[in-house]
Amino acid sequence: MPGRGRWHVLSIDGISVGYGDGPAVLRDVSMAVRPGRLLAVTGSSGAGKTTLLSAIAGLLRPRAGAVSVDGQPLRDRDHAVQHRIVLIPQDNGLAPILTAAENLQVALVADGTPPPEARRQTAATLELLGLSGQADQLVEELSGGQQQRAAVARGLALRGDVLLADEVTSELDAGNRQRVLGLLHDEARRGAAVVFATHDPDLAAACGAELHLVEGRAEIVRG
Repeated sequence: MPGRGRWHVLSIDGISVGYGDGPAVLRDVSMAVRPGRLLAVTGSSGAGKTTLLSAIAGLLRPRAGAVSVDGQPLRDRDHAVQHRIVLIPQDNGLAPILTAAENLQVALVADGTPPPEARRQTAATLELLGLSGQADQLVEELSGGQQQRAAVARGLALRGDVLLADEVTSELDAGNRQRVLGLLHDEARRGAAVVFATHDPDLAAACGAELHLVEGRAEIVRG
C-alpha cells in the first residue's frame, strides 16, 4: 500500500461542502491535521462535524477550497485510502452478517496483511476493546455499544496515518468512553494524526486541540 510507514501532512484550506444542490453545510473551513496530535471537532447536531470528516476522508468533494495531502489536493476516497486515511464512521460501517472478528480480518487482508497476521492483529485489537468474548458473534447479534467498539477496533487495526473517528463513543458507558479515548491518545503517540468528532465536552477537553463548528463555520478553541 503506497504511503505505509511515513506520516502525511494533511491540510484543509477554505473548504465549502454541501450535498447535491442543497445549501453548503460547511463554509470556508480551514484547519491543520498534524501527525502526533489528537484534535477534537465539536459542535451541536447539524453543525457539520460528519460532513467535515467525510470531506477529509475523500467521500465528499469540496465546492470550494481543498483538502490536501502533502500539498496535493485529495481527489477521492481511493486517493485518501492510498494515503492511509482511515475513517471510523458514525454508523459503524460493519457488515452485519459477518462476525466481529471477520469484519476486522476482511479489512486487514484487503489492506495487504497476510491472513495469519490478520488473525493475530484481530485478536489483539478486539482484546484492547474488551471484545474477545464477542469475536465470533455476528455483528447483528451485538449490542449498539459492542458494535461501536468493534468499529473502533477495525479502525485501530488498520493503523492509518490519519485516523478519523466520528462520534465513536456516543453509545458507550463511561468506562468504555475512557477506554476509547485512551486508545485514540495511543494512536496520536504512535504518530498518527487523529481527528475525533464528539459532542461530549469532557472528552473534547481531554484532547490536545479543539475545533468548534457553529453553523458550518470553524472556530479554533484550542491549539
